[in-house]
Parts: sequence; structure tokens; C-alpha cells
Amino acid sequence: MISLKKMTDEDLVIAYAQGNNDAFNILLERHKSSVYSYIYYIVRNREMAEDIFQETFVKAIITIRQGRYTENGKFRAWINRIAHNLIIDIYRQEKNEQTISNDECEVDLLNNAKLADSTIEDEMIKEQILSDVKQLIRYLPDNQREVLMMRYYQNLSFKEIADLTGVSINTALGRMRYAILNMRRMADEKKLILTMD
Repeated sequence: MISLKKMTDEDLVIAYAQGNNDAFNILLERHKSSVYSYIYYIVRNREMAEDIFQETFVKAIITIRQGRYTENGKFRAWINRIAHNLIIDIYRQEKNEQTISNDECEVDLLNNAKLADSTIEDEMIKEQILSDVKQLIRYLPDNQREVLMMRYYQNLSFKEIADLTGVSINTALGRMRYAILNMRRMADEKKLILTMD
């Protein structure tokens, strides 16, 4: 019999569905690093990333055990899509609760001795621009925010984005274009300046 470690993801899923728990352990080992990095890169909060990571694999276990896994040959894209949907759920929940969270580490620019007087203003402007961009991203439609975050915060190619979201490359490109246009429009409406010049 072929060693579990040499099996494809799909063969491991089948083995796990048939009751071989070691098969899922191999899948977890194979994908845990990339899935966790993917989640953390978006949420930027270790505790939240760990919760989403665990929930992602719990959902995967339940789906496989119930015989509902149908993504033949695309386990990695499937597990990332589960993680991504959980992240989107959290953003939706925050949006519904109308809570806007600041970054975990707030920098007190005015009391930082490392910054010379001439750069304090620049640093404050940069922080404000980043904050404004984050706000605008939250107001984008889900499918546009999804593509924008995958492209800019995860450096994924449009082909990878298309595979992960289950759409064509042209659709992914279109969503990115509309996301940028919407952000520009919102910035104009709110009279936000998103450049240092």
C-alpha cells in the first residue's frame, strides 16, 4: 500500500472519509502553514487568525465526514475558500455591528523620540492615509473587497484569485477595477486625500 505521505490531497481526502484519521493529519501538515499565513495576512491579529484557522479545519472535517466534499483536484483552493468565507463573515459581522477597529498597535507619534520634527507630519499623514484606505475597503461590496485584499494584501495573481473565488480571470480583473473606481469615488465624496503630495 502506498505511503500516506506520497498520496495526493484527493486520495488523502478519500482515505479520511473512509475513516483513516492519519490521512487528515497529513493534509493538515501539508496545508497548515499556507492556510494560517493566508488568514493572518488578512486579519493581522494572531488570536483571531488562530480561531479562524481552527474553524477552517473543523469545517473541512465536518464536510468531508458528511461526504459533501466535491472539489476534485482542488483541495488547497477549497480549504482556502473556507478560510476566506469565514474571514468575510467576520467583516460582515463587524460591518453590521458598525464597529470599526483600530490597528492593535497605536503609535504615539508626538511622543516618539526616534522621529525628528521634520518627519512627524509625514508619518501622521501616512498613518491617516492607511487608516482612510482601510475604512474605504470596508465599504466595498464583498466580492470587490475580496479581490482587492487577495491582490494587494496577499500578492496573489489574478489566476490564483480566480481559482480561489470560482470565477473567471476577467471577472476577477473587473471586480478589482470596480473596487478601485469605487474607492476613488468614495474618497472624492468624503474629500479624502490619499497621496503624500
